[in-house]
Amino acid sequence: MDSDLCYASARELAGWLRAGELSAVEVVRAHLDRIERLNGKVNAIVTLLPEQALEAAAIADARLATGYQPGPLHGIPMAHKDTHDTAGIRTTYGSPLLAENVPERDELVIERLEAAGVITLGKTNVPEFAAGSHTVNPLFGATRNPYDLGKSAGGSSGGAAAALACGMQPLADGSDMGGSLRNPASFCNVVGFRPSPGRVPTWPDPLAWSTLAVQGPMARTVADAALLLSVLAGPDPRSPTAISEPGSLFAAPLDRELHGLRVAWAPDLGGAVPVEPAVRDVLDRAVRVFAGLGAVVHEDCPDLSGAEEVFRTLRAWQFAAGLSPLLAHRDRIKADLVWNIEQGLTLTGAELAEAEVLHTLLFHRVREFFERYDILLAPVSQVPPFDVDLDYPEQIAGEPMRTYLDWMRSAYLISATGCPALSVPGGFTTAWLPVGLQIIGPHRADRLVLEVGHTFEQATGFATVRPPIAAG
Repeated sequence: MDSDLCYASARELAGWLRAGELSAVEVVRAHLDRIERLNGKVNAIVTLLPEQALEAAAIADARLATGYQPGPLHGIPMAHKDTHDTAGIRTTYGSPLLAENVPERDELVIERLEAAGVITLGKTNVPEFAAGSHTVNPLFGATRNPYDLGKSAGGSSGGAAAALACGMQPLADGSDMGGSLRNPASFCNVVGFRPSPGRVPTWPDPLAWSTLAVQGPMARTVADAALLLSVLAGPDPRSPTAISEPGSLFAAPLDRELHGLRVAWAPDLGGAVPVEPAVRDVLDRAVRVFAGLGAVVHEDCPDLSGAEEVFRTLRAWQFAAGLSPLLAHRDRIKADLVWNIEQGLTLTGAELAEAEVLHTLLFHRVREFFERYDILLAPVSQVPPFDVDLDYPEQIAGEPMRTYLDWMRSAYLISATGCPALSVPGGFTTAWLPVGLQIIGPHRADRLVLEVGHTFEQATGFATVRPPIAAG
């Protein structure tokens, strides 16, 4: 019963809770029991609040009994990414510098989750200051992949992805600059959605006009990710880039026929990225599913010229603008973080201007590409989950990776386009390691991407394959 409850969909749980068929205390206790049993193996949740969660669940049950109109996520337990500020709850950013940091206020996504009825379980593990796509830090150590404990869970939302795969929470929040929602979802056989910039507004945000980093949902199914997005999305006057459409746009069922859908398949993003044969083999089979569903599939890719420069420049500028005070403690933060901040500090105004010009040209080329196609398919990650003791893969398909960013190109080149992008379970290698399929849509076509992902998910069933430790 514990396993059945912890692997129930968030939509099912929300319905049962609102109808009084389950109590929030029952649901929270089941997930806490599972965390106690499995978290020591994967190290996904790094701050746990069992007493506080059970007390909040009891209050939620009492309010429901009085005729209170519950929110859409009433009684749903969630642990939040450890880079999301939570009032009164330790938020470390995976750094010893903030080991005892307790924010005084919630950031906007946490406000919205609490208003929707979420019960907070604690915080999920991240790389230090969310830098990189492998979740390991000096404060809590590494998060391990539930499908192979010797492998990485990805990052930076790696703790969130591993917790979902283990049934320790039904939904998870995360963020994505270069793939931090998508890469861990790919590695852990769950769903991660990078929405269009502004779809999920952020506050407080010192770089509120920047569109490179976004926040978004993770779940075990596309339908659950859409449910969470329905709560996270929608305008807010504190965000200058917020999209005006309401989050309720994503609450409706996602059923869609794919017959006649115009699909482009870009196995190496037009030659821009090397891809391990094991990943290519899995995704070649996954793409054939679209043809079987009636879609018209062609191998093609938009011209991504300049996307590398755009991402690298704007990322470095953002790191310098937001994190340069950390250089006063350079001996206490990871070397990759120091390097990325220093890269930003050397940028000139001319280099930033050139990046913005390239960014605009890239947008228009991708816009024109989507006049010919409805959806673009690509690998999420160029490699299967790698050894947890590595900092990052040193080579891919024989090509050396010189920095901790290089191996993430298949995700971050898409970040530079501003397009909504979904990681959905795409199959498994012969070593039984998960591989995610990246589904990319036109500018602000978030719902289309989710509908296509949902249809693919229903046709394949890959999302229902549980990790070996789930039965242990």
